[in-house]
Formats: sequence, structure tokens, C-alpha cells
Amino acid sequence: MLLHHALLIHRLRDVILCAPCAAFLYYVVATACALRFFRRSPAHNIGFTPGVSILKPVRGVDREAYENFSSFCSIDYPDYEILFGVSDPQDPVIPIIQRVIREFPERSIRLFAGIKRTGPNDKASILACLSAEARHELLVISDSDTRVEPGYLRAVVSPFSDPNVGAVTCLYRGMNARTLGDSMEAIGISSDFFAGVLVAEQFAGTRFALGASMAVARAQLNEIGGFEALSEFLLDDFEMGNRIAALGYRVVLLPYAVSMVLPSESLRGFWQRQVRWAVGIRSTNAASHWGLLLTQGLPLTLLAMAVSRSAADAGLYAAGYLLTRYAMAWSVGVWGLEDSILRRSWWLAPVRDALFFLVWLASIPKSRVNWRGKAFHVSKGRLAPEEAPPTR
Repeated sequence: MLLHHALLIHRLRDVILCAPCAAFLYYVVATACALRFFRRSPAHNIGFTPGVSILKPVRGVDREAYENFSSFCSIDYPDYEILFGVSDPQDPVIPIIQRVIREFPERSIRLFAGIKRTGPNDKASILACLSAEARHELLVISDSDTRVEPGYLRAVVSPFSDPNVGAVTCLYRGMNARTLGDSMEAIGISSDFFAGVLVAEQFAGTRFALGASMAVARAQLNEIGGFEALSEFLLDDFEMGNRIAALGYRVVLLPYAVSMVLPSESLRGFWQRQVRWAVGIRSTNAASHWGLLLTQGLPLTLLAMAVSRSAADAGLYAAGYLLTRYAMAWSVGVWGLEDSILRRSWWLAPVRDALFFLVWLASIPKSRVNWRGKAFHVSKGRLAPEEAPPTR
């Protein structure tokens, strides 16, 4: 019996000592994927400029909202319109949108307020309304905290010259960080999240879209049931890309990045946002959620160091983690995305890794999330509003 227990302990120790190698290998593979991906030159079909309707679902006032909105009015493109949608007719963001309309009279900009929900996902409900009102067959959707450069539309529209393309999405990077929570979010986006995205793109193809910027042809959107069919899902952007790819259309991930103005939130706000995202991943794709454990280089390294045979072995684990982790952060975020926040704060990547591991653990038992001030239960990726307690 004692021999049996000793053998089990020995095998467990071997597993612990081998586990960090999986994370180190993942970091190396992600680095290689980034070097390959960002060497691509986005193909621009200069003569392909169909009319575009930009759909902007909005709720509440984000940081630098006017600057974000007005960046879409300075795009270098011959024929496009902008449609803003707000569910609450008293939303404080409405005067900011009206200011944009006044100050850019040369642009076709329309505002729709008081939009009724078609499901618990308010954003998808707004998009369902806006897509019905849009004049053009090519729809470009972006979040309210997104800021773009003048060449944005030409970049995201060009792939649609191929009739097999059903959707286009692109990367994003944080900007204007003010708090530690902002910095942690920006570091996570550029040095970790998009590493996973690029690995997935390399080995499984692009079967998703990213909400900061996604474009879709109306015909393909109608084939998946429109945005109405997505109004029950927490990760509506992922669901849209996944459904279009399932129909056999190409979903293109561009080596092009827009900017996301960070919300200047506290660590508490950062924590809630990250847990909501992790719960969404677990609910949508449990295998991906559990697979993230093998990419957690910091906790696996610390565990291996704790059971190492010598200080020299422990030092090798630490060096392996730092070398491969920082290589991935540099190749994806600093070199590829040109993220100025990560360039200044790259050394905080292990701190972000520690926080994300805690987020990952916290998301395992959760099925309840807070989103835009409301509580929802999440099951199989679908949202269900939490029932308010009865009043007495």
C-alpha cells in the first residue's frame, strides 16, 4: 500500500514538472503564429467600394464618446452612412450623438432611439433594428468605445470582393489607460487574448467575429436569421461569426487593428468584466475554457518550482516562463499590434497572468453575470434575465 501511494505521488510530481512545458510550447507556437500573421499585407482592392452602412449600438456615455463617434465621420470612403441606435429614449448619450450629427452635416447620420428589445441581449436587439433601416447591403458593426483611422472602411470592405467571404473582423488594442484596471485589460488583450485568437486562426481557421469591428454582407446575415437570432446570446459577436463559418463562408481576420478607449474602471470593474467574459467562454465552449488551463504558464511554473529537485531546476522553470511569455507578449502586442500601453508596461504581464488565473477559477462555478447594470443567468451561451424578487 505504501509503495502504491509512493508511486502515485511520484507520478503526480512528474505531471506537475511536465505541465509548464505545455504552456511554454503554447507561448512559442503563439509567437510563431504572430510572426506569420502580422507579416501579411492586407490586400486592398482599390476599385471595390460598395456602399456601406455602419451600425453603432450605444448605451450610456463611454469615455471620450464624442471623439470615438466623430472618428467614424472622418473615414476616407466614397459612400457610407452611420446609424446610431439607443434603447432608452432618455439615454444621456443622445445629446452627444446629436452634436456629431450637427457638426458633420456632410455625412449621412441617423439616430434611432427607444428601440424595443427582441431578446435579453440589448446590443443584438438594437442591431436588428438598425440593419432593417440600413440602406446598403454591406453592414459594418462596431462597439461604442471603438475609434478608427481614415483608412478603416477600405481595409474591412476589401475582402468582400471575394464572393465566398461572408464576414470580416479585425483586431483591436486599448488606448488612453488611466487606472491599473485599464492597464491590466490592455495588457491582457494585446499580450494574451489575441495570442489565443491567432493560434485558433492558424489551426482551426477563423470561426468567430470580434465585436470591436465586424462586417457582414446582408445576404449572409439573413441566412443565419439576422441579429434577431442572436439576441439571446451573451457572445453575440462570436455567435455571428461561428454561424456564418458553419454555412461554408469565409470569415476573414485582418492584420489590421482599431483602437478601444479603455473605460477607466477600477480593479473591481476590471474583475467583473473579465469574469463575465470567462463565464461566456465556458458556457459557449467548455472545451476551450478548460483548455485555457494548459496556457496558464505562471501558476503551472510556480507549482513546478515548488516541487523541483533543486534551486537550479526551479530557476530554469522561472527562466523558461519569463523568456517564452515575454516573447509572446512582444510579438503579438508590441510588434504586431503596436500597442503603446504594452510597450510601456510589458513587465506587468506576469501580474496580469496571476489575475487572469484567479478570474478563470472564479468563473468555474458561476452561471450568473452582471451586464450593463442587469443580472443574467447564462446557460449554453444564452442569456436569461434574473427574476426580480417579488414585492410584498
